[in-house]
Amino acid sequence: MSLSEEVELLRKVPIFSNVELAKLKLLAFTSERVRFDPGQEVFHQGDPGDAAFVIIEGTAEVVAETDNGPIVLLEMQPHAFVGEIAILCDVPRTASVIAKTELHTLRIEKELFFRLVEEFPQMSAEIMRVLAERLDRTTSELTAARNRLREAGIE
Repeated sequence: MSLSEEVELLRKVPIFSNVELAKLKLLAFTSERVRFDPGQEVFHQGDPGDAAFVIIEGTAEVVAETDNGPIVLLEMQPHAFVGEIAILCDVPRTASVIAKTELHTLRIEKELFFRLVEEFPQMSAEIMRVLAERLDRTTSELTAARNRLREAGIE
């Protein structure tokens, strides 16, 4: 994939959609292209967050380890941005991301990501929107699960 193709891909990622072309070129140029085989971990729950990833091609699963074994939380498609929570909040990875198919990504280092956020405050608003959507979805899923437990007489 050429640099211009990577820039066009980054434009399709919501948090980068308003970043000027020159900065997207810099981001694409300084990001590392990483390929993962099916079943290979992109990162592991509990690891420190040192980078985020843009999925270029393929699909990946977000998997949480629980006392009862792993649970697939969601499937990520091309143009998805994963791993940002650990770098934004400076916390260990909240889940693992595992390639479901052959997966091609752009790996964006933490420092570069923060430089972009500083230079483009509109990225912060988009990040907050994406995180709020995830929180809303998670809250809805937890409420539905709690209701099912109540109905089953487990809670």
